[in-house]
Amino acid sequence: MGEKPAVCLAASSPRAALGWTTLAFFIGFAGVSAFGPVLPRLRQTLDAGPFWLGLLAASPALTGSLLRIPCGALVDRYGGKRPVLFLLLLAAAGIAGIAVLFGVVGSPRAEHLPLLLGLAMLCGCGLAVFSVGVPAVSYWYPQRRQGTALALYGGLGNLAPGLFALLLPVLVNHFGFTAAYLLWLVGLLAATLAIGLWMKDAPYFQYRAMGLAVDPQELRRACGEELVPEGKALASIRRAGRDWRTWVLTYFYLITFGGFIALTVWFPTFWVERFEISLVGAGMLTALFSLSASLLRVVGGIVADRLGGEPIVAASLAAVGLGGAAMALAQHAFTASVLVQGMLALGMGFGNAAVFKLAPRYTPAAVGGAAGIIGGLGALGGFVLPPLMGGIVRAAGPAGYGAGFWIFPVLSLIALLLFYRLRRGGPGIPN
Repeated sequence: MGEKPAVCLAASSPRAALGWTTLAFFIGFAGVSAFGPVLPRLRQTLDAGPFWLGLLAASPALTGSLLRIPCGALVDRYGGKRPVLFLLLLAAAGIAGIAVLFGVVGSPRAEHLPLLLGLAMLCGCGLAVFSVGVPAVSYWYPQRRQGTALALYGGLGNLAPGLFALLLPVLVNHFGFTAAYLLWLVGLLAATLAIGLWMKDAPYFQYRAMGLAVDPQELRRACGEELVPEGKALASIRRAGRDWRTWVLTYFYLITFGGFIALTVWFPTFWVERFEISLVGAGMLTALFSLSASLLRVVGGIVADRLGGEPIVAASLAAVGLGGAAMALAQHAFTASVLVQGMLALGMGFGNAAVFKLAPRYTPAAVGGAAGIIGGLGALGGFVLPPLMGGIVRAAGPAGYGAGFWIFPVLSLIALLLFYRLRRGGPGIPN
């Protein structure tokens, strides 16, 4: 095959690819709010305790987290578009199932809890779009711009749970459960169709589809793509899994992003039960946390590009630990709790961006596999923490709503010790 021209033959552009990938993550990530924002209202008919309510709120994070591992690695072989469409269609099936259930039974009762858990897990498939988007965006951008690009991707996509925490209770109050979820379904399918029509994979995958064998240096010179996928999904996961740094970054992400998901689905119940405010008011406070953390993620990525990811990660973990301790000590002080919520948003928002700034640096040989492991197992914090906090409430009574936040100082202290070990070990070396 002859020498390739210097001009890039790939369709689309990094900016357009970032836009479509961000939209896909936004509509997929909304699935984390499948039940959390309306859980206090469902509790009246479900007749379930804090543990089961926490499990229902967290269930979308289970499938969304586990699917991140294979789907993130599949990007290295198939590109990002096909995994994105597959995951969004699964999420749409879950939303459709919820709408049908409410339309048939009206108010679900205790016997419907297993079905609700299954539908919630189906909705959560859209969360796995995140680990698809990280390598998909990284392959479009040079490494010096990846921190900002990934911060925009993650930060804007992260707005979805906060917006849905604010919007879903309002829709349910005005139109009822069935109509609210049907409106959600229509929007999700419309966005999925647009993504299917106009989203493009990174230049490497487009060249391969055209039958062009591309030299990595030539691809970098023509299209600006510095990272070239290995092309074998399982090999990418294995290579990333063999590197201990991958697991340290995964733990960091469990605290920052897993904690973000956990509190997004837990705060509506926390505000209603702890301070007896309305469902819409709890949604507004939850949205304040979620939207703040998401926007701060964008800022954190920009700052991490300038200062480096390591100091931002360390400061973020410290902020999460201090915020958790302050929330536990706030007791019934409403204003103090709202302010401390902002501190948690700051730590988690900056931390989410900085951890993925470190991923290409410490695991450069398998970016897709590392993104799947970090994003997948890290996001499991969103599934594990709400039932655990609900269990503390069941054991301690109303005081448990504050005591549950002691989980975060413990996790953060361990993370800071691991951070010290990570810095001593140094960055990864491509092989």
